[in-house]
Amino acid sequence: MRRAASPSRFERASGTVFLEIRETAKLWALTRCPQAGGFAFCYDHTEVLTWRHLNVFQHRCEITCRLPRGKCRQCGHIFRVRPPWEGLSTHFTKEFEAFALLLMRELPMTKVAEAVGETDTRLWRMLFRQVDAAYAEADFSNACCVGVDEMSVRKGHEYISVFADLVKKRVLFATEGKDQETWLKFVAALEQPNGHRHALTQVSMDMSPAYQRGVADNCRHAQVVFDKFHVIKNANEAVDKVRRAEVRLGGQGVWEALYKSQWLWRKNPENLTKSEQARLAGIENKNLGTAKAYQMRLVLQDIYRSPTAGAARRRFQVWGRWVRWVARFYKASLMASMVKLAQMIENHLAGILAHWKWGVTNAFMEGLNSVFSATKRKARGYRSTTHLITMLYFTAGKLRFPQF
Repeated sequence: MRRAASPSRFERASGTVFLEIRETAKLWALTRCPQAGGFAFCYDHTEVLTWRHLNVFQHRCEITCRLPRGKCRQCGHIFRVRPPWEGLSTHFTKEFEAFALLLMRELPMTKVAEAVGETDTRLWRMLFRQVDAAYAEADFSNACCVGVDEMSVRKGHEYISVFADLVKKRVLFATEGKDQETWLKFVAALEQPNGHRHALTQVSMDMSPAYQRGVADNCRHAQVVFDKFHVIKNANEAVDKVRRAEVRLGGQGVWEALYKSQWLWRKNPENLTKSEQARLAGIENKNLGTAKAYQMRLVLQDIYRSPTAGAARRRFQVWGRWVRWVARFYKASLMASMVKLAQMIENHLAGILAHWKWGVTNAFMEGLNSVFSATKRKARGYRSTTHLITMLYFTAGKLRFPQF
């Protein structure tokens, strides 16, 4: 096809440039039947169709065409000739789709709609088609080291489970929920684009029983690696529970010592300011349980600096006796959260020590969570979980889009 000489026009009232395109006789020398591959001739034309194109200067631009329909000389099949400018969405050109997709990476969808003069509903439909087509072409055959984490969709304990390739730093799959069934959906999606569940050798995760069961039931060669970040996060939460319990149950002077000290216990000593160091020293002199819990957390963090898994095991169980040290307080209700933490570490020690063997962490997953939390705030949320998952694939799936 080529543009005819005459019929392009500008409508001043709507501020729109129309480019009318018609086919030439040369089209039929190149067109073949999509079924039999035979030569075709012009059968008839469709009604006038419109495609949104890139603006001409500041004016909206649309391509109009009555598309020819061909008929195969060999089998008689009638088909519509696909125009070379048409994108995956039948009402946009390839160039317009490429421009809109670039904007979608940087702006909320409502702002993109304002910038290009389209409704966000049509743009979402475009994005769905682009992502679906690109995801169908994705290659997961080399996926061997996977991380899984839950991501909050909105308030009310509504989550999605996100699976990512920790080697290539890309999202592989996301689905609603955080139970064992999410693993069945993941392995089904993994095996469609040439991957295999038993090719997975390491899976980094938190200590979710549902995720652990999912790995055990579906991936026989995978070693579970409990993420360092989640272990330290649990330790920080345990220290904070001790602080709150001590404020509630402590005697005279405890409330004054611990007032507005929540963030003090989350810092490492080298990150404290001089005033914070002075306050921490004063609290430690009072022999408070929160200070003991804080020291336990620092020792646990220091264990992660051990050079080998064997050294870490000895510090957990023999030399440092961290678990036994904490377990001494099993009768003290004040330290219940720390005792529970020690029991959790003891019960999951094999997966924790796997961190030293493989060096796998969920840092990529945590970064992804932060990025999408910011995106949700900027966009004031998504209409549905499907919208969030689609945007997740688009921005972090490293999918191949022909327009880019």
